[in-house]
Amino acid sequence: MPFRSRPDGPRRPLAATASAALAVVAAALPLSAPAVAADPAATGRTTVTVNASAGLGTVGSTALGANTAVWDSYMNDPHVVSLYKAAGIGALRYPGGSYSDVYHWVDNTAPGGYVAPGTGFDAFMGTAKASGAQPILIANYGSGTAREAADWVRYANVTKDYGAKYWEIGNEIYGNGVYGSGWENDVHADKTPDQYAGEVKAYAAAMKAVDPTVKIGAVLTMPGNWPDGIVAADDTGDWNHTVLAAVAHDVDFVSVHWYPNTGTGDQSLAAVQQLPGELRQVRTLLDRYAGADSARIGIAMTEVNSDSGSGAFTSRPNGLFAAEAVMTALENGVFTVDWWDTHNGAGAVTTVGGETDYGDMGMLSNGSCSGSVCEPAVNTPFAPYWGIKALGALSDPGDSMVASGTSDPEVSSHAVLRADGDLSVLLLNKSSSAEHTVDLRYPGFTAGAAAPSVQRWAPGDDGLVDATGTATSSSATLAPYSVTVLTMHPKSGTGPSAATVGTPGAPRTTAVGANTASLSWPATTGAVDRYEVYEQLGTTVQLLGSSTGTSATLHNLPPGSRHTVNVLARDQAGHLSRPSEPLTFTTGTPDDSTCTVAYQVTTGWGNGFVADVVVSNPGPADINGWTLDFDWPSTGQSADSWWNADITSEGQHVRVTNGAYNARLAPNGGNSVNFGFVGGNNGANPSPTVFRLNGTVCRTVA
Repeated sequence: MPFRSRPDGPRRPLAATASAALAVVAAALPLSAPAVAADPAATGRTTVTVNASAGLGTVGSTALGANTAVWDSYMNDPHVVSLYKAAGIGALRYPGGSYSDVYHWVDNTAPGGYVAPGTGFDAFMGTAKASGAQPILIANYGSGTAREAADWVRYANVTKDYGAKYWEIGNEIYGNGVYGSGWENDVHADKTPDQYAGEVKAYAAAMKAVDPTVKIGAVLTMPGNWPDGIVAADDTGDWNHTVLAAVAHDVDFVSVHWYPNTGTGDQSLAAVQQLPGELRQVRTLLDRYAGADSARIGIAMTEVNSDSGSGAFTSRPNGLFAAEAVMTALENGVFTVDWWDTHNGAGAVTTVGGETDYGDMGMLSNGSCSGSVCEPAVNTPFAPYWGIKALGALSDPGDSMVASGTSDPEVSSHAVLRADGDLSVLLLNKSSSAEHTVDLRYPGFTAGAAAPSVQRWAPGDDGLVDATGTATSSSATLAPYSVTVLTMHPKSGTGPSAATVGTPGAPRTTAVGANTASLSWPATTGAVDRYEVYEQLGTTVQLLGSSTGTSATLHNLPPGSRHTVNVLARDQAGHLSRPSEPLTFTTGTPDDSTCTVAYQVTTGWGNGFVADVVVSNPGPADINGWTLDFDWPSTGQSADSWWNADITSEGQHVRVTNGAYNARLAPNGGNSVNFGFVGGNNGANPSPTVFRLNGTVCRTVA
């Protein structure tokens, strides 16, 4: 019986200077854009802005992935291989969700579950090799051993020379019952995160002793999703904090799953806006526990699907969700996004937008029936396949993702600067009924005169079709519930392809203070006139400074502020290179402040939490009456009930005032004030970064 594992549940100006040869620059980046005849806001049209100078990272070879499962008798069909290749699928995860924790690779068995003939490891690798995909293999944690996993590595990479690089240790092990709900097999007597962490270290050591080049992944919960934040009885911390505190220096990537668990397909589409904050919180955890090692640890989203309560799985909303969710994850630092599933099986049959939805979480039909209603022929692509294939049309491995945005929430956009200098833009019309006409603007890119190529998946189209001639480089009309990909050539002599210098290496922080950040980056090729550091502000960029060397120190940054920057090289003719990989950092708070704040989430349950806050006065002056102000980093956070203080909120801003009984903060740390609250979070729940006591920025302490 096929199954998958189910979880329950104001812009502001910045001044910048730099050491050595850094010159303060007040000018904006000289950019060009196609002429627009009228203000789109006045005409009811949508503006789409793509900034080719704001880099979001490089598309990797494993970016687009799919899950495969040993209960799937069609997983190795030759037609599946051709469909994978046509969509650009570069990663295949095996042996299949929760089956991984009962599966034994050596004899292709899964005690208690069904294994289809012809689905053993070698057969799977034949499909992976034929499709050009990298395997992502799940070592059996639930009923396996480190020795069994090491033997699998030996067989795969020594005996057979398959070059299998990525190995997860178990699947959704937090679902083993430790938090009250158990769907994941785990025969260990101790089911705590401490036990899992210890076993991960043992698995990693044994597997790398066989092949030191393999990449080992540990299972994390997705922030803002059950059971994130829950501390089980007798545990000292929740799953993520406990596991990462132990294994952050032993693993090479972490694996998260994301199912928004919404009521409708449209709600799933809307829920994608939560992903950037949730993934940023994963990276923050890695930074905290891995320190300098964090930069080498990847994030894999090894399962994703809408899992909407209405069963919108094979119809058009889930195809749009696939394109939107996968690309959003890649833009926010994920190196592989693996759709659940290749084939799955019919479920509850519904009608969504006039289409039959078979309730099947696969991207391809397996020909099964639900009652008297049967799916189309085996391997017929469902809507998610076309959404993912549109991403394959958008980009190839090595292309640079760049920032894009729209003026209408019903339209979203994603863009890549291709290796050959072309610019590709993906446009999604998320409205089920309204057509949208968009006007496109391209800061940092000048389109040539030739019409763009157009690929489209819209109602009435037989899959992803060539629709060249239906749009220009400056305007396109989008059908309801459609995905459109435009690819434009640059005007000759413009853009990064005209530059005689290469792309700078990824920048890193060498020091971060309350108001400063020092950066360095590897030099690029060619005769560089100067390097320029730009901050991303949505789809605009702000030039912070330039340097003739490969380092810079930025000054006058606000305390507790988050910044994403790219480094670009300018050649002696004035052409700018492609943007480097992005760097995101957060400034600290002043060490010499006359107040300190300790903020701690003491427990959570996915969409809610309890926070404890301690305020002290290490300064020389007595404080009698205080107000503490802070801002939520995420729009979905709130303080709902509180004690030992009064709390008011306006938008993301929170103000806390003392009670009559705790107004005094004695000087020199003579006493502390403690208050707390029960909060809610819809999505990520990062801690506030800066607190102000009576207007003074406090030092934030652990």
